[in-house]
Amino acid sequence: MNNNSSSCNGTEPEKAVLVKDLERRFGSFIAVRRISFEVERGEIFGFLGPNGAGKSTTIRMLCGLLAPSAGWGKVAGFDIATEPEKVKSSIGYMSQKFSLYEDLTAEENIDFYSGIYRLPPEKKKERKEWVIEMAGLTKHRHFRTGVLSGGWKQRLALGCAILHEPPIIFLDEPTSGVDPISRRNFWHLIHELAHRGITIFVTTHYMDEAEYCDRVGLIYRGELISLGTPQKLKTSAMAYDLLEVICEQPQQAMIEIEKLSDIKEVALFGQGLHVICENAVAAEQSIHHLLAKQGFQLLSIEKITPSLEDVFVSLIEEKDRSAKPQQEAKE
Repeated sequence: MNNNSSSCNGTEPEKAVLVKDLERRFGSFIAVRRISFEVERGEIFGFLGPNGAGKSTTIRMLCGLLAPSAGWGKVAGFDIATEPEKVKSSIGYMSQKFSLYEDLTAEENIDFYSGIYRLPPEKKKERKEWVIEMAGLTKHRHFRTGVLSGGWKQRLALGCAILHEPPIIFLDEPTSGVDPISRRNFWHLIHELAHRGITIFVTTHYMDEAEYCDRVGLIYRGELISLGTPQKLKTSAMAYDLLEVICEQPQQAMIEIEKLSDIKEVALFGQGLHVICENAVAAEQSIHHLLAKQGFQLLSIEKITPSLEDVFVSLIEEKDRSAKPQQEAKE
């Protein structure tokens, strides 16, 4: 695949995405609040947050679809505020809802998008065959799109988004509503594209999908609250320790553990509890004593590395404690 991201003059290439103090207001409501970050070329960058966090508003600004209220950003070297049309021609975009024509076959959808992207006639056939092979649609090319499963529609939509060989692809909640096996297969495709040098900017609220990304930005109520590799976030983003407690009657035990003064948060996690605390050694002693006193059998207790879900929940709780929450952003 053609990679427009390489530098022609031997100088250091620009960042794929560069954002500084980007903000979007709707009247008095701040949907995205002065966020700053960079995305390297060929990187898989995950934008992680709950529904209403401001993910889609940010993507629409980066794609040149929505003007920022303040700050600035560049995508593929073009200013998102003053050069939105150049931004649009340099990116691929796949929305949450598949923008495919269900009455057309898979091949006819690809032909239609070839026309939208104004591919030259000599390129259309080559690109169509590449997309069909990349997406594994050879046996489905003549099927009406409406009868395809969610996973196959997803692959087709991705193929249509990259027909014109964009150096950057924006994927907005691309796996929402798709079964787990199709989600995993879709991420294999994403990694194949990244290996070709394409930059992937993906929003998701699935914590496990963030593990597939090179770096992750956590956004909450319009603010970027943490940024780093999944491993860095799990090992250094939380200010507190995490204990895994396995005991009998975990729901009832959780109610009692929450009453301890040195405990920040307690949550059910699988068959046990995840306990966020200021000091793991002191908290372990307190929990041992409490559960023995209350008659709960403790099977195991140990300090563990937090999951991304633990990190995100902890950061959100800390954010809510330290600031007045504003109403949720409109996606």
